[in-house]
Amino acid sequence: MLSLETLKQMYAEMFEVREFEENIDVYSKKGEIPGFVHLGVGQEAVQVGTIHALKETDYKYPDHRCHGAIALMSSDKKAVMAEIFGKATGINGGRGGSMHITDLKVRNMGNNGIQGSNVVSALGPAFYSQLKGNDDVTAVYMGDGTLGEGACHESINLAATWKLPVIYVLANNQYAIATHYSEAYNVEQLAQWADGYGVPNEVVDGNDVIAVYDAMTRAVERARKGEGPTVLELMTYRWQGHFAGDPAAYRPDEEVEYWKGRCPIKKLKGQLIEQGVTEEEITAMEDKVKAEIAELIDYARKSPLPKAEDAMKHVYCNREVEVHNV
Repeated sequence: MLSLETLKQMYAEMFEVREFEENIDVYSKKGEIPGFVHLGVGQEAVQVGTIHALKETDYKYPDHRCHGAIALMSSDKKAVMAEIFGKATGINGGRGGSMHITDLKVRNMGNNGIQGSNVVSALGPAFYSQLKGNDDVTAVYMGDGTLGEGACHESINLAATWKLPVIYVLANNQYAIATHYSEAYNVEQLAQWADGYGVPNEVVDGNDVIAVYDAMTRAVERARKGEGPTVLELMTYRWQGHFAGDPAAYRPDEEVEYWKGRCPIKKLKGQLIEQGVTEEEITAMEDKVKAEIAELIDYARKSPLPKAEDAMKHVYCNREVEVHNV
């Protein structure tokens, strides 16, 4: 049973994820953020609920809609925002940008542009945890579109066979770019994918942060006890298009409105009010978050761009690339 204080913390964090992402959307459209950004507005319960069930030494492989969650678990939120803006003060020196943020201090192992590759990479630290006999688990985030990659099946087969401590966090936000998942898979629930490998799985309301946390806690406990992987299908919805600027004309308006009516932040707010938290307290939490996000944005915008002469640094570990003028 989560305490009222924990629920209030979760609310503040979900609101922070929303503010973080919505501000990224604004500045991306202004042209201040380089490259494509993929937003997770509407998926806040997935991010906050799962992170709360993990510890800092657990390995995390976020997907490309996890900006807010990456900031929450980061050792430096300002550096995460600066990284998204491609600035020299970014946590990866402006080299990673939106899709490649890593933070090894908290074991955020990063994402990359190859769909499905992270589910294979996640086997490495999971095997390391098993080999060392510690109870660290590995959580790898993915979407319904990623599930179509053959690498996902190879990964879960090995994780199941070796009983590796992996949790596959499948955020089913209904669409892979413009394709509804019902048009791509011949099953009603994608969690059934795990049955063929004898892997426990659950389908969860991904807009209910408490349900997400409870399911993630069960999966983490199994993994820590050496009982192997779990697949969690968290049913949710991305409010915006596939990337910032995508008009998402392929989605019916009534479908979007239905899911916006199931807003995870609004749901938790109602639960807090039922437990005696006042509107004034909630507004105060929201105002504090808005001020913090404004500071992150200000820091990122004022930070310098990387220097051209530093482009070849950090290409290889502990050595620099030699540059010769020809």
